Amino acid sequence: MVKVFVNGTFDLLHIGHLDLLNHAKSLGDVLVVGIDADERVREKKGFDRPINNQVTRKTLLSNLKAVDDVEIFHTDDDLVRLISKHSPDIMVVGSDWKNKTVIGSEHAGELVFFDRVNDESTTNTLENFLKRRKQK
Repeated sequence: MVKVFVNGTFDLLHIGHLDLLNHAKSLGDVLVVGIDADERVREKKGFDRPINNQVTRKTLLSNLKAVDDVEIFHTDDDLVRLISKHSPDIMVVGSDWKNKTVIGSEHAGELVFFDRVNDESTTNTLENFLKRRKQK
C-alpha cells in the first residue's frame, strides 16, 4: 500500500486544490492531508484568514473522494510529527517549493512537486471577488 501526504491551508476549496488532491491520490492508495490550524493560518496569512475555520476545512476535505484522512497541525514541529507518524511513501508539494526547505520531507520516501494550474489560489480568488465588488 502506497501512502501519499499533502499539507496546506485549503481555506476556500478551488479547482487548484482539487487538481492537487486528485493528482496526489493518483500516486498511491491512501491520501493523508494535513491542514494548518486556524491560529497558524492567521500567523502566516493575516488576521482576516482563514475564511473557513479548521473544523469546516477538515469536514470539506474529509468528504472528498480522493482524501482518506485529514489531520490538523499547529506548528512546524506538529507537522514534522504528523509526517513522521504516517511515514508516507510520497509527499506532494506545490512546485513553488522547489529549491526551498520542505518541512518534514525527510520522513517521506519521495518528494514530488505539483505544478499549479492557471495560478489558482485562495488569495487570488478573494482578490478577484473584492475587485468585482468594488466595480459595482
